[in-house]
Amino acid sequence: MFGINYTKFDPMKYVIHYRNGKIINEGKGLSLFYFAQNSSIISIPLNSQDIPFAFKINTNDYQTVTVQGQITYYINEPLKINEQLDFTVNKYQQYVSDDYEKLTQRMINEAQTSISSFTQQESVTSILSKTGELEAELNNSLQDSLIINNLGIEIMSVSVLSIKADPEMQRALEAKTREALQKDADQAIYDRRNFAVEQERKIKESELNTEIAVEHKQKQIVEKKMETDLTKQDNESRLRKIEMESNLVLEELNEQLVKLKALNIKHEADARGYSLEAEMKAFKDVDWKVISALNQQEQDPKNTIALAFRELASNETKIGNLNISPDLISSLLSNEANV
Repeated sequence: MFGINYTKFDPMKYVIHYRNGKIINEGKGLSLFYFAQNSSIISIPLNSQDIPFAFKINTNDYQTVTVQGQITYYINEPLKINEQLDFTVNKYQQYVSDDYEKLTQRMINEAQTSISSFTQQESVTSILSKTGELEAELNNSLQDSLIINNLGIEIMSVSVLSIKADPEMQRALEAKTREALQKDADQAIYDRRNFAVEQERKIKESELNTEIAVEHKQKQIVEKKMETDLTKQDNESRLRKIEMESNLVLEELNEQLVKLKALNIKHEADARGYSLEAEMKAFKDVDWKVISALNQQEQDPKNTIALAFRELASNETKIGNLNISPDLISSLLSNEANV
């Protein structure tokens, strides 16, 4: 009524009341009456704002990629941004200018400049896998931007949601990736088979080494057995040699003993012969008849008869007739048989 209006703002709005170009009142969430003819009301939003973006950027190999993401910010110095942009609202709290959209565009331009600077240094294949690096680069770039700092804006977060090539390039990259994956799969199969062959070779080599070790051990056993046999034969040969030497010494001693016995027997025989010869010398010139008569006491009657027949035989020329009765001969023979 009469050009006087009443308005009320929520706490997330920073309100500045100008009257005739001078600030009359300012603060968060103000409620005020003002005269519309000489007053201007500035409403600066303090709540955080999200700006989604999607840019088509060229890489250094002249391929196009689409970068999608979001920037979250808030105005922490409303007086500073008020000096550069117009946030005047009407009685319905609607902005009377498009400066609010300019703020969003300036933010997008800064983001696009930073992203373009990053992607033009990368190839299409490398940029697709560098979402994190691009996000960090974009955040640092916006934090350091003079335009944003001069507007009194605080960057809360930057998110890069996706980096995509155009559909045709995407299919080509997918085909290349499939080929690479197939190649990796083939390489894996080859490596697995090669590993299996290598393991088989190692097993065969181990078996051969085992056989060689066994043969070597058997050879050592044979050599040791031969060495033992040779040692045994050598010991047996030495024993036989020692035995033969012992037998030879015994034989030599036995020979000496036999010779000594023979010499003793000879000496005994010589002694008996000398004794007998000495005894016989006493009877050398004595008639045998005398000797026989001397030995008659010990003589056998048959010897006496034999001597008698010998006497008869020696005097055969002097004997005319000799009668020997059968009884005598029978008696002689009977006595011989009894003897």
